[in-house]
Amino acid sequence: MGDLQTTFVMIKPDGVQRGLVADIIGRFETKGLRMVGLRQLTPSLELAETHYEVHKERPFYGGLIEFITSGPVVAMAWTGVDAISVARNLIGPTDGRTAAPGTIRGDFAMDIGHNVIHGSDGEDTAVFELGLWFPEGLVDWSRDAEKHIYE
Repeated sequence: MGDLQTTFVMIKPDGVQRGLVADIIGRFETKGLRMVGLRQLTPSLELAETHYEVHKERPFYGGLIEFITSGPVVAMAWTGVDAISVARNLIGPTDGRTAAPGTIRGDFAMDIGHNVIHGSDGEDTAVFELGLWFPEGLVDWSRDAEKHIYE
């Protein structure tokens, strides 16, 4: 069995506006990840710029900040064995047009910019993003069903 991890996942404004929140959450729960943080908010300019600071010098940065602050997002924290890679596999590659059917982006996204969802790409990123979006911390709880998910 791998390591227990917690990862950050955000449903972007296009996913919220299109009514995909329940479908997306359901995929993570059905897979066996446990939700330990959930909040809906319209990100402030400061929050968005801090989150996407790594892209500051890229040509798409301004449009990305404008998009992510254009409406509500759903910020989530998910825990499970190898949660980061499990979430990335559920999400699929960045470009929705080339993402495989069965992934969230493959099923719901048609664009590289409006691609419905964001997920942490590694452990350091997850720690940074979870601290940024959940400064009050996460919910510590156990799910009885986990004995039926992992060996």
